[in-house]
Amino acid sequence: MSTPAPSAIIADDEDLPRSDLRRMLAQAWPELRILAECEHGPAAVEAIAALQPDIAFLDIRMPGLSGLEVARAASGRCHTVFTTAYDSHAVAAFEAGALDYLLKPISAERLAQTVVRLRQRLQGDVAAPDLDDLVGRLSQRLQPRGQAAPRLRWLSASVGDTIKMFGIAEVLFFQSDEKYTRVVTATDEAHVRKALREIADGLDLEEFWQVHRGVIVRASAIARAQRDELGRITLHLKQHAEKLQVSQAWAWRFKPM
Repeated sequence: MSTPAPSAIIADDEDLPRSDLRRMLAQAWPELRILAECEHGPAAVEAIAALQPDIAFLDIRMPGLSGLEVARAASGRCHTVFTTAYDSHAVAAFEAGALDYLLKPISAERLAQTVVRLRQRLQGDVAAPDLDDLVGRLSQRLQPRGQAAPRLRWLSASVGDTIKMFGIAEVLFFQSDEKYTRVVTATDEAHVRKALREIADGLDLEEFWQVHRGVIVRASAIARAQRDELGRITLHLKQHAEKLQVSQAWAWRFKPM
């Protein structure tokens, strides 16, 4: 029985780098199957969960979730290669962590070296490493000193002739609703003209957890996570009667500690 050809996904929020990497991989590794191309972090997490690729090529800077956060979510499920336009100081952090990376613009020679390493790992049936702790430490090293990412503090929503103001500190969860996002607090809710992915970029993702492609919940607002006989997870909140479903792609957040 023949061994299936290796598979991969490519995640990058820019069209040109995605297409360039696909073209270069077709030359360097013709038998590699590209299962999906993803434009943002949440889509990459879901693609990894659904398609179970052998390898994920992840851009470091993506909306919704960074490549590092996607790698943490996928830890142990596939081999990871980061693509990055970071400077040499930041690249040294990847080298110190012994993580595979491709510096943009990607050179054919550097990609060939990465392909050789990946082939060896797959042919030797080497398990993908657990990146959780390593990626956490790398995230800290790559955070610019004295420079924090801008955070959302307020959202405004039009309700008839009234403008409602929601402090981010009050919000229990955000839920995507076509072109709008539903913002829910313990006592109120409204729809804002802002995509969930845009809102995610302004949130502290240690405090707010994505649990579904269309749902981000404040971690401290979760009372319990209940798993049914099929393994599906439902979240019960402390200050709201609504129950939230967790998709398979995000079930890793609720694995026993």
